Amino acid sequence: MSVAKDLPTPEGVIFPDSDLYSDEPPLESYLHLQQMLLLLKCLEWWWRDQQHFNDFFAAGNLTIYYSQRQRKSEDFRGPDFFVVLNTENQPRDTWVVWEEDGKYPNLIIELLSPTTASVDKGLKKQIYQDIFRTPEYFWFDPKNLEFAGFILVGGTYHPIEPNPQGLLWSQQLSLYLGVHENKLRYITAEGQLIPTPEEFAQQEKQRAEQEKQKAERLAAKLRELGIDPENL
Repeated sequence: MSVAKDLPTPEGVIFPDSDLYSDEPPLESYLHLQQMLLLLKCLEWWWRDQQHFNDFFAAGNLTIYYSQRQRKSEDFRGPDFFVVLNTENQPRDTWVVWEEDGKYPNLIIELLSPTTASVDKGLKKQIYQDIFRTPEYFWFDPKNLEFAGFILVGGTYHPIEPNPQGLLWSQQLSLYLGVHENKLRYITAEGQLIPTPEEFAQQEKQRAEQEKQKAERLAAKLRELGIDPENL
């Protein structure tokens, strides 16, 4: 099932159908879709000029097949969001473990809803811990903002303790995860919010405008002193 055909996407976001196939139910709401897209594009934007860009795969609502008998008719799950490190960054319709050198996600995020919360906190958590051995698992509810994270230690998930600002550190991403303006966002170790491309463009526009205003004030001051700034 492709949720891209059933739900609208924010303006300017291109999200291929091929990256959204899942044998699990579609995302619960437009809020859930927005959150998934936000996680995807912010991570890709942050890693665009770094060594990570060509050696990770991130996807949303895409099926992971993990049958030990290598059968797609059994043993599959469709996390709302996951990241696999040290793999080729290329489009995929599904993630087939036995075709990917046995790799499972390094990080998984489930977006809770009334109909999925019990499974996300129970069965899925158990599968991600015992079978996937995924190092980090987070869940977030886009409506009531419930947020929790777990790290695999000795084969068992242990809660990730929040810092004083309520942020949870992801060793896999080398970033914090935290709730900002009712959305789950990435934050650097220095406390900088990872922007969307649109937010970055707006920041650059504001910065350019501030520099222009500063230059105009300086030029005006020089003229008051009888100095022509054009001759400097």
